[in-house]
Amino acid sequence: MCPECYVDTSRITPLLNPLDCLENHAQYICGTCGRCICIEHDAQRGLQRWNFPFKSLDIAKLYLRTADYTMKKSCGIYEIKNSKGRVSYKIFAEIEDLHSFLQKNKDKYCDKMASVFSIEKYQEYPDTEVRKLTSDEIKKYMSER
Repeated sequence: MCPECYVDTSRITPLLNPLDCLENHAQYICGTCGRCICIEHDAQRGLQRWNFPFKSLDIAKLYLRTADYTMKKSCGIYEIKNSKGRVSYKIFAEIEDLHSFLQKNKDKYCDKMASVFSIEKYQEYPDTEVRKLTSDEIKKYMSER
C-alpha cells in the first residue's frame, strides 16, 4: 500500500471519464507513487470530489488522501445509510461535520458514529504536486493504466 495515497494500484484513478478528468481538472499527484486523484473544486456545488458520497468503502479510500491534504489533517470515511437501507460512504474531516450532515439529512444515519477507515496521523510528503497535467503527462499516465 502506498503510504501517501493509501492504495495498491497507482493508476486506478480517475474512475469516471478518466481522460476528461485528467485534461480538465486539477489533480493531486502522489509524490510517492505518482497516482493522480481529482482534487478539482466544483464551483457550482461548492464541493470537491471527496465531498460526494461513494458507493463503496474501496472507492472512498481512493479519494481520502485529497481530503486529508485539503484539510491538512487525518479525515475519516463514514458508512451512511438512508431510511431505505441504501449504504454509501462519505468523508468528513471531523465528527462534528458528520453530526451537521445528519442534522440536515434526516433520512440518513450512521450506525457506528465512528469512521470505518482513516489514517492515524496526517503527514505531508515533499514530492506532492497539485496542478493540471500537461498533454504529455496525460498520454503517459493513460498508457500506464
